[in-house]
Amino acid sequence: MSGEGYRAVLELLREFSPLVQALPPRAALVQVRGAQRYFGVDAERIAEVIRLRAVARLGTDVRIGVAGTWAVAAMASARIPGPGGVLAVPGERVAEFLGPLPVEELYGLGSRQAEALRGYGLHTVGALTEVPPGVVERILGRRAGRVVVERARGIDPRPVTPRDLPSSAAVRSRFAREELDGPHARAELLGLVVRLGATLRGRRQAARALTLTLRFAGGTRWEKTRRLPEPSAHDEDLRTLAYRLMDAAGLQRARLTGMVLRAEDLTGAERTARQLTLDPVREARLTVEAAVDRANARFGPGTVRPAATFRRAPAAA
Repeated sequence: MSGEGYRAVLELLREFSPLVQALPPRAALVQVRGAQRYFGVDAERIAEVIRLRAVARLGTDVRIGVAGTWAVAAMASARIPGPGGVLAVPGERVAEFLGPLPVEELYGLGSRQAEALRGYGLHTVGALTEVPPGVVERILGRRAGRVVVERARGIDPRPVTPRDLPSSAAVRSRFAREELDGPHARAELLGLVVRLGATLRGRRQAARALTLTLRFAGGTRWEKTRRLPEPSAHDEDLRTLAYRLMDAAGLQRARLTGMVLRAEDLTGAERTARQLTLDPVREARLTVEAAVDRANARFGPGTVRPAATFRRAPAAA
């Protein structure tokens, strides 16, 4: 589905409810309790009408999962074969629906987490409900394990929050004097990465792609976009891709006057599964990143940041 087609589907959903939450690039949530009372029909019937109108008006078929919670509706949608259809999972059938599913199909569960659970003999969603919650928490960690156990039981308290397609996020820097690609230019780029990452995490969003724009003396510019391996708002991931973009520019002796780093194709952080990395160095960096975010929230943006982004004081004469 194209971007314009996706927007058209969102507008169609708003004909039935003002509570529409966009989940780019192709998904959305809609809360239809008001429409049920108004039309006097159940949610499954409303879903069938929405699908019919999408095909008739937009030429686009859609898959619609109908359930009482966000996670179960998403899993129902994923089980629909072909380009379109409606699958309703009433409250009394949630356990029957979820139980036989392979554990990796549990909404929000990462592949590494699924692999860890299978290593302990937990191969289906139903199996997660048959062991004490503490077992899953010991395998995945307390917080992640608690969420996984709740979703395996069909519990998901997240509300539908009206949200349109998110805009991109950009940060920019202008040099006081013309710069070559060197330590100072790289430090400025790192500063942009840190600011952009903090912005995304503050908005609870993640980027699927980055665009780097370089401005040169004489008014010319260079721009390139590359996609991240997976959506992220972490400084380490953004920095790695930003440096690759800078390397791709092949600046040599080009004189820089400024740069813009833009996060593109944003998605909600709730759509980005936190996977076990089994990399203690990365886990330590993510822990430090969270602590830095808390410090900056308390004492002001930029209070704590990488040493390379601080400019050296001029030497005394």
